[in-house]
Amino acid sequence: MMNSTFPIDLVYLWVNGNDPVWREKRNRVIGNTKEKYAVNCEGRYADNDELKYSLRSVDLYAPWINRIFIVTDNQVPGWLDTTNPKIQIVDHTEILPEEALPCFNSGVIEHFISHIPGLSEHFLYANDDMFFNRPVTPDDFFAPDGLPYVRVNRRPLRKLQLWVKTNILHKSLSNFNKKVQNAALMVEKRFGKYYSAKTHHNIDAYLKSECLKTAEIFKNELEATYSHHERNDSDIQRSIYIYTAMAEGRCHPRYVSQKESLRVHIQNPKHYPKLAAYNPLLFCMNDSEYAHDEDRHRAAKFLQERFPEKSQFEK
Repeated sequence: MMNSTFPIDLVYLWVNGNDPVWREKRNRVIGNTKEKYAVNCEGRYADNDELKYSLRSVDLYAPWINRIFIVTDNQVPGWLDTTNPKIQIVDHTEILPEEALPCFNSGVIEHFISHIPGLSEHFLYANDDMFFNRPVTPDDFFAPDGLPYVRVNRRPLRKLQLWVKTNILHKSLSNFNKKVQNAALMVEKRFGKYYSAKTHHNIDAYLKSECLKTAEIFKNELEATYSHHERNDSDIQRSIYIYTAMAEGRCHPRYVSQKESLRVHIQNPKHYPKLAAYNPLLFCMNDSEYAHDEDRHRAAKFLQERFPEKSQFEK
């Protein structure tokens, strides 16, 4: 086990999509949610207390985390003990530029995580639906040289597959795949290397200085997306930071399987048994345009059974 000599912070993005004040603001700016619409669906904002259970997983399995920053839009979870010295709420207005506000686009918000005041050089980033599943240590995320382990899914023919899909089959790519492709092509243009691997959808490790440097390299391209208040096909997915680190040799790529990083699609009950079967290091309870309220109730029940004990972060 690495005897970490540096602090490691954890950053979450969180929103309570059930809040009527917040919903009115969202509806005024980008319109009501639409069923089966990946860009602006209920699953993008629904809150089933995932953050509470994720923090319980931190308390259980990663007590070495230094500070926990929760990035929100003028909201605070009612159950959160904000007097806990590890916890700090970060409002969008503290880190996002004026042209980005109000922002309902996590793809834009993610570009400003490294601007959080007081954030440590080494940090982890998670959505509120991501969890530690068993004990973890700093050396699960950072190598002895201090560089992050980058967990990616192997996709050796991805560039060709996307080209065939769009140019031969004349099918459109999803918003997510377009954003990842935007990042990959930008890095290819800059460094001459196309990275086909996709980042796993789970807790990731970063260096703040590397994120800031990458944002400066692609300053013009990123700034063009800041006014996108909702997800847009020209957005640049945060994999640009990982692809750049790979191009510059400033990380350690690690191809992962479901035994290390598992994503549960909450609308599919058959995914739940995989958690017991694989016992992964990390898991994600992924909501989406395909999920319904009954799926969310099932996910909430599962999380309560998985993490029944209150953490130090709750009132």
